Amino acid sequence: MSSLRTALLQSSGRPGDVAYNLKAVEDAAREAAAGGAGLLVCPELFLTGYAIGEDLHRLAEPADGPAARTVARMAAEHGIAVLYGYPERDGAAVYNAVQLIGPEGRSMMNYRKTHLFGCFEREWFTPGDGPVVQADLDGLRLGVMICYDVEFPENVRAHALAGTDLLLVPTAQLHPFQFVAESLVPVRAFESQLYIAYVNRVGPEGDFEFVGLSCLAGPDGTVRARAGRGEELVFGDVDAGLLRRSREDNPYLADRRPGLYGSLT
Repeated sequence: MSSLRTALLQSSGRPGDVAYNLKAVEDAAREAAAGGAGLLVCPELFLTGYAIGEDLHRLAEPADGPAARTVARMAAEHGIAVLYGYPERDGAAVYNAVQLIGPEGRSMMNYRKTHLFGCFEREWFTPGDGPVVQADLDGLRLGVMICYDVEFPENVRAHALAGTDLLLVPTAQLHPFQFVAESLVPVRAFESQLYIAYVNRVGPEGDFEFVGLSCLAGPDGTVRARAGRGEELVFGDVDAGLLRRSREDNPYLADRRPGLYGSLT
C-alpha cells in the first residue's frame, strides 16, 4: 500500500456548458499534476451542472461518450487519474453518475448514485443499484459514491468491509446542511477506518446554494485538507502508513458482531 496525493476541485463550473466545464477539468488536471497529485476529484454532475432541469437529459451521454473520450485524452496527457460527475444515458434511463479515468486514459470504474435526494433528483434520474464499486490506483483501493449516499452509514461500512482505502464522494451539498461536510464526513471516515474525499459544488445555482467546504478526512477523524466557500483546488495526501496504524488502533471492523445486526436488514 502506498500514498496518494489527491486534488479536490471545488467548483460549479458553468452550468449547461459542457465544453467550458471540460476545459475547467483540463486546467485543474494540469495544475494538479504539476502539484504532484496522482488523482483529481471533481464535484457531482460537474460536466453539465446540477440545477439545469430538463437539460440534464439533453446533455446526458453514455459512459463511453464524447465527454469520456475527452477526459481520457487529458488524463493520459497529464498522467493523472480523473473522477468526474455527469448524467449517464443508458437506453431510456438517465443516471446521476461518476466515472474514474485512469492516468493511462482508460476507464477504471463507473458508478450510478443509489440514493437520490429529494423530488428534484427523483424527477430526473433513475437510481443505481450497485452499492460498492471499486478500482485500484497506486496500491490503494478506491471506492466511490455520490453526495447523499455517504449520509447512510451502511453504505460506507459496506465499502470498509470490501477493503476500500479511499472513498471518493463528489457532492452537491446544499445550505443549510453544511454540518455534513463539517462533522458527518470526518465521523464516517473514523467509524469505518478509511479516507474520504468529499468534493462539493459552490455558490448559487437555480434554487440551490452550494456550501463548498470540500475536505479530505482521515481515518483518525481529522480533516487533512479543507476548502472554504469559494472556488479552489485543494491538495491532500492519503497516507498509507497512517491508515495502517489507525486501523490497528481502532479495530471496529474486527470487533463487529454481525449476528446482532440482523434487524438492520
